[in-house]
Amino acid sequence: MFDRYEAGEQAILVHVNFSNDSNREDLNELEMLVSSAGVNTLAVVQGSRQSPHAKLFVGTGKAEEIAEIVKFHNADVVIFNHQLSPSQERNLERVCQCRVLDRTSLILDIFAQRARTHEGKLQVELAQLRHISTRLIRGWTHLERQKGGIGLRGPGETQLETDRRLLRERIKSIMKRLEKVATVREQGRRARARNDIPTLSLVGYTNAGKSSLFNRITGADVYAADQLFATLDPTLRKIEVDDVGPVILADTVGFIRHLPHDLVAAFKATLTETREADLQLHVIDVADPRRQENIQEVQKVLAEIEADHIPQLLVFNKIDLLEKVSPQIDRDDEGLPIRVWLSAQSGEGIELLFQAITELLSKKVFDAQLKVPPRFGKLRGALFGLNGVQNEQYDDDGNWLVSVRIPMVDWEKLKKEQQLDLDNLIVESVDRTI
Repeated sequence: MFDRYEAGEQAILVHVNFSNDSNREDLNELEMLVSSAGVNTLAVVQGSRQSPHAKLFVGTGKAEEIAEIVKFHNADVVIFNHQLSPSQERNLERVCQCRVLDRTSLILDIFAQRARTHEGKLQVELAQLRHISTRLIRGWTHLERQKGGIGLRGPGETQLETDRRLLRERIKSIMKRLEKVATVREQGRRARARNDIPTLSLVGYTNAGKSSLFNRITGADVYAADQLFATLDPTLRKIEVDDVGPVILADTVGFIRHLPHDLVAAFKATLTETREADLQLHVIDVADPRRQENIQEVQKVLAEIEADHIPQLLVFNKIDLLEKVSPQIDRDDEGLPIRVWLSAQSGEGIELLFQAITELLSKKVFDAQLKVPPRFGKLRGALFGLNGVQNEQYDDDGNWLVSVRIPMVDWEKLKKEQQLDLDNLIVESVDRTI
C-alpha cells in the first residue's frame, strides 16, 4: 500500500476537458486546491475526451504519458481534477507506480488540515472514513484469501473483512459523538429562538471573502487568507443591528464545485446554522470571472442541505478589485434589498450592508402609534419595561398617546399576557418592511 501523502510532497496534476458540462472542472481551481494543501506542483498534464475511460479514466496512452512524467520528475503523487472510482485509482497506481488521488480525496485532506475544533475534526474523520471504506481493497490483495491447510486455518475473517468491520464500528462511534454535539447546538438554537434573536448565516463559494466580511462586521479575529477553505469550523458572534437589536452572525464552511457528498453528509450538523437562519448573506467574489457559475453551485449545495428556502441577500464582495464600481444597494420591484455591493477588505459599503439587513429583518419589529385608555395602567408599565416607548403625550380625555417600537414577538407575548385585543389600540402602524 502506498503511504498517504503529506504536505510538501511533489505532485503531477491531471486535468481533462470533457464535452459534457457535468464533468467539467476548473484547472485554476485545482491549482489553488493543491496550493492550499501545501503540495508542490511539478507539471500539469492536460487532455480531452468525450467521456471518461472505464478502466483508466484518461485512456491507455495518456496514462502511460503520465507515468513517464512521474518517472522523469520523480513525483510522489498524481492528483486528478476529477472524481475517480476505486478501480480507476488502483489501475492508475499500477501504471504510474505512485499514489493517485482524485479531487474528492484532495478536498478531504485540506479539510483535515483545516479542522481545529473537536466537532470539526470528528466531521472530517467521518467523511474520510466513508470515502476510504470504498477503497479498502488497495494494498491488501495479498490478504484477500483465507489461509488454508493444517495449522494455517484462521478464524474465518480476512484482513479486508476485519478492516471493514473496524471502519463500521469507528463510523458508528463518531456518529454517536456528533449526535451529542448536535444536541448541544440545538439547545443553543432553541435558546436564541426563545429570546427571538435572529440568525444571519454567511454562505458562499470558498475564497469569496466570507471570513474577511465576518471579521469586518464583528471585529473578530477569524483566520482569513487568499486560499480555498481557509476556515472550516463554524464561528458565531453577536452583533447589534439598528431597529432589530441583537443578531447572531454565523460564519460557515465555504462551498465548492462538486463538493463531496461525504462532506455534505458529515457537516449537516454544522450546516444546520445555515438551514435554520432567518437570513442568508450569500457572499460572492464579484471579481471572479466564473461568479455566476459559483452562485449556481452554492445554490445546489443549499438545496442539497434543504436550506434553499431561506431568504437571501446577495453580497457582491471585492469591488475594490474592479474599476468604476461603487458601493450600492440593488432593490427589487417592491423596494426590498436584493444585492449589496461592498468591499470587506477596505470596508466600503459595510454601512449599506447593515442598512439592508435592518430593512429585511425589521419586518419583525412592531412599530405603531397607540391610543391607550387610562384603565390600561399595567400595559403602560409593561411597555416601559420592554424599553419600547419612543415618545408619549396625553389627550384631553386622559388617553395615553404613545409611539411604540418593540420586537413583534414581544408584542404578541404582551397581547397574551394582557388577555386583551391590543390591536384595537393601534392608531397608526409604521411599515418597517421597506
